[in-house]
Amino acid sequence: MMSNLPSPIRGEYPRPDRVRENWLALNGQWDFAFDRENRGLAEQWYRSSGLDGGGLRIEVPFPYQSKLSGIDSQEHCDVVWYQRTFELPENLKSMRRLLHFGAADYRTQVWLDGQLLGTHEGGYSDFTFDVTGLTESRHSLTVRCEDRLDFDQPRGKQSYRPEPFACWYTPVTGLWQSVWLEGVGEYYPLDFRLTPDVENGAVQVEVSLNELPKRGALRLTASFEGKLAACQEVGLTTDRYVRTTLFLRHDEEISGLHCWWPGSPSLYDLTIETLADGQTADRVETYFGLRKVGVWGDKITLNNSPLYQRLILDQGYWQDGLLTAPSAQALKKDVELTLAMGYNGARKHQKFEDPIYLYWADKLGLLVWSELPSAYWLRDSEKRNLMRDLSEAIRRDYNHPSIIVWTPLNESWGVSAIQSQREAQQLNDCLYHMVHCLDGTRLVSGNDGWEQAETDIVTVHDYTAWPQDLSPGYQSEDGVLNGAPSGKIITAQGYGHWGKPKIFSEFGGIAMAKDAGGENWGYHGAVADGNALLERFGAITRGARELPGFSGYCYTQLTDVFQEVNGLLDMDRQPKAPLEEIRKRNS
Repeated sequence: MMSNLPSPIRGEYPRPDRVRENWLALNGQWDFAFDRENRGLAEQWYRSSGLDGGGLRIEVPFPYQSKLSGIDSQEHCDVVWYQRTFELPENLKSMRRLLHFGAADYRTQVWLDGQLLGTHEGGYSDFTFDVTGLTESRHSLTVRCEDRLDFDQPRGKQSYRPEPFACWYTPVTGLWQSVWLEGVGEYYPLDFRLTPDVENGAVQVEVSLNELPKRGALRLTASFEGKLAACQEVGLTTDRYVRTTLFLRHDEEISGLHCWWPGSPSLYDLTIETLADGQTADRVETYFGLRKVGVWGDKITLNNSPLYQRLILDQGYWQDGLLTAPSAQALKKDVELTLAMGYNGARKHQKFEDPIYLYWADKLGLLVWSELPSAYWLRDSEKRNLMRDLSEAIRRDYNHPSIIVWTPLNESWGVSAIQSQREAQQLNDCLYHMVHCLDGTRLVSGNDGWEQAETDIVTVHDYTAWPQDLSPGYQSEDGVLNGAPSGKIITAQGYGHWGKPKIFSEFGGIAMAKDAGGENWGYHGAVADGNALLERFGAITRGARELPGFSGYCYTQLTDVFQEVNGLLDMDRQPKAPLEEIRKRNS
């Protein structure tokens, strides 16, 4: 088993929205093994000092199917194992210790020094184990991941075949987001929720503690650009759950209240301290944005003002890392490129994105639609899996001001008969109401694209090539809701969506001739060069913008994704036309 490991490729702090001072990155090289015969459990590989993997090593957090993993195998294997040792740093020895996993696909078991810590199911959510009582100095960490090609598993754009096809791509198995050890105080927040209140210039803070300290308190300190905006200390007497409201200063020194806007993303810093006997037991640094998402008639509003959304569809794939970005800088660059092309938002498609992406969307001012990865077989297990994954994403990402919409379903995937099937409609409606129950601050696009049951937003997908070919049905609300302007019926049977905001949420998909051919594709043939791309892109974008009664659009897509070569950028993020020319056509 390896020691003295080199620095990992992804060695940055994984959660910049909740920062602690003491931590240890566990990314980097691990021992790795394919368990093709599923014998590792019976043979207790978690107790061994080395895996039966023939000396394979993998770079965590990259999936074994990716080049950056160092394995780069396209073989499908249901079960894989990871193992490494680590030394506990001196600064963590006197603290409680939490072992964090950003995401692992799909069923995960974790052992420390041969002792089972626990299990987790779900490929896109984080999970944590308290390892305080099990860690002293040098330790062995073992992980088993099982990832089958099951249709009831929320998999998004990961192929449910062993190979990519159509618009489904290379599957991602096992660890694909960061692993790290974190030091916390004896009393610390298990979680916290920050809910802005624009009208009252305040933020509601909810904190759930691990334990109730004797003679304890919670101290909250908010600041704006280094200037104190609010400070409050709440005594802890009978309950580990604290709910309070911080009212923000807006005097001459702070120059009023500062709202979060796309392109002008004002953020307040917040320090959460747990006190015991008047001493700080734990401290975590975070931030919040003062912003409100709403609906006024057929308009979406932000901070009580109408919001027109210029979105781009972004699937978050990289050539060498698949779902895992090659660096934290690459995640920031995607946000910067999106803004540079004149978009004010991104529809993150079929993926709950890395928290570092959301951090930069918060910091740089990019709106985000967050979308539940689809499963593909309507049965009870699919329903439970979708509910679990969506609720866990809301828990993890609730505090990000950039997120303004949750999307539970896309284009009837996994609910193919939703137009008339009551069971499928009930699943949509269950997810819709569950989101509003867990998060009353955002909107829901129920079944994005067509055949919509419960939804806050009417969305339409239409890959017509030129604006003059768009259906006349778009000229009236009745033509959109009761017709089939995109070739698909927009409203599911039994539902009425009159007066709701409308978004043209997928269109475009233009490929260039040099990229297309064979398995590579775009919509309606390929254009000859960058100038032809700009001509068709500009025309169809103008057509989307001029649709009467629509509150925004979403162009497909930011980058090429393997065989789907219809991005404005290639997979290496190189523009196919000058960014400033694309930006002009989004103005």
